[in-house]
Amino acid sequence: MKLFWAMVARFNQPAQVITTVFGVTIILGTVLLSSPLATASGVPADWLTALFTATSAVCVNGLTVVDTATHWSAFGEVVIAVLIQVGGLGIMTLATVFTLLVSRRLGLRARLSAQAETRVLNGSDLRRVVGKVVLFNLTCEAVVGTVLTLRFVLGYGEPVGRGLYLGLFHAVSSFNNAGFALWPDSLMRFAADPWVCLTVAAAVIVGGLGYPVVFELRRSWRRPSRWSLLTRITLTVTAVLLAGGTLVFLVTEWTNPRTLGPMDEHGKLLAAFFTAVMPRSAGFNSLDITQMHPSSWLVTELLMFVGGGSAGTAGGIKVTTLGLLTFIVWAELRGESRVNIGHRRLTEAAQRQAVSLTVLSVALVALFTYVLLVLSPQSLDHVLFEVVSAFGTTGLSVGVASAASPAAQVLLTLLMFVGRIGPLTLGSALALKERGRRYELPEEEVIVG
Repeated sequence: MKLFWAMVARFNQPAQVITTVFGVTIILGTVLLSSPLATASGVPADWLTALFTATSAVCVNGLTVVDTATHWSAFGEVVIAVLIQVGGLGIMTLATVFTLLVSRRLGLRARLSAQAETRVLNGSDLRRVVGKVVLFNLTCEAVVGTVLTLRFVLGYGEPVGRGLYLGLFHAVSSFNNAGFALWPDSLMRFAADPWVCLTVAAAVIVGGLGYPVVFELRRSWRRPSRWSLLTRITLTVTAVLLAGGTLVFLVTEWTNPRTLGPMDEHGKLLAAFFTAVMPRSAGFNSLDITQMHPSSWLVTELLMFVGGGSAGTAGGIKVTTLGLLTFIVWAELRGESRVNIGHRRLTEAAQRQAVSLTVLSVALVALFTYVLLVLSPQSLDHVLFEVVSAFGTTGLSVGVASAASPAAQVLLTLLMFVGRIGPLTLGSALALKERGRRYELPEEEVIVG
C-alpha cells in the first residue's frame, strides 16, 4: 500500500500510473493463465489466449476467445476472478485518486467550490475515501454472492460448495461489470429467473454508477435538492437509457421466435430489461445476441459506447459525458452563450473535455473497425459490434473474437486495454494539464456546417 501511494505522489501524469499498474497486472495474469494448472486439459494455453483472457479480465471486459466454463480449470477460473477483482477495484480506486488529484490542482476557492458541489470528494483525506471504496466494493459483492448462492443451492440443487463458488464468482464478475460466466450460454438458462437476473442486473447498475454517486446517495438520498450535478446527471441519464433500452428491445424483439417470442409477458419484460442493463458494460446475456434483429444490435452498440457512470467499474465514454453533450447541443440550439444545467453553469473546461473525449472515442472505434475489416472476413455489422464491445469493455460478442485471426485478436486485446484506460486517462490528463493564458488572440469567424 505504501508503494501505491508513493507511485501516486511521484507521477504527475495519470497515464503513467494507470498504464503501469494495469500493464503489470495483465502480464502477471498472462503468466498464470499460461500454466498447465490453469486449463482443464492440463495443456498450457498458448500465449495469445492467455494474454487475451488476462487483458479481458483485468480490463473487466468479458470478451473471450475460448469458453470460460470448459477451457479453464478451477485454478484458471480463480485467477480470472482475482484479475477481475483487481481490475475493477483498481479502476474505482484509481478513478477516485485522480478525481481528488484534479481537485488538489485547483486553487483554494475553486477547490472549495468543487467540494461544495460534489459533497463527497475531500482532498484532505485521500486514504479514508479510498478505504471506503474498497469496503463498498467488498460489501456489495458479499451481498450479491449470498443471494446467488442461496438461489443456486435452493433453486437449482447445486451442492453448497459449488453453489458458493458460483455465487461468489458471478458476484465479482457482475459488480465489476466484467461479464465472465461459468456456463457456455452465459445466463441464458436463467432468462426467466428474476432472482438471478435482477440480482445480477442490480449489481451491474450499482457497480456502474460510480463511487462518488453512490456515496452521496447514501448520505442524502432523501434530499434530491442537495444532490450534486454529477449525481443528478448520472441518475437521470442512467434511468433514461435503461427505460429506453428496455422499451426498444420489447418492441423490436417481441415477436422474434429466436429471442423474446416464446416467452410470456413477464418473461419478456424481465429479459428485455436485463438485455438493456448488460450493454452498460457488463456483458452477460440472457438472450442469444446473434439472433437479435439488426435494429437491436444498433441500440446495443449505442448503449455499449456510452457505458456507465464516472469513477465506477463501467466502461464507455460515460453517462455524464452524454449528459453534458446533450446540454451543450441544447444550449447551442437555443443560441445561448453559456451552458446551464439546473441552477449551475457548466465550465468551458468541462465542455471541452466532453467533446474531446467523445470525438477521440469515435475516431478510435472507426479506426479499429477499419483495420479489423481488413484483417477479418466478417461483415461490417459483426465487426463494428465486436469493436464497440471491446472499446466499451462490455464483453458481448457475436463470435468475431473467437473466430478472428491472431493479428485481429491482438488488435482486440489492444483495444480492450486502450478502451479501459483511455477515457479515464484522457479525462484526468485533460483536467490536470489545463493551463491559463496571460493573453488572448484575436477572434476570427469560421463557417461551421
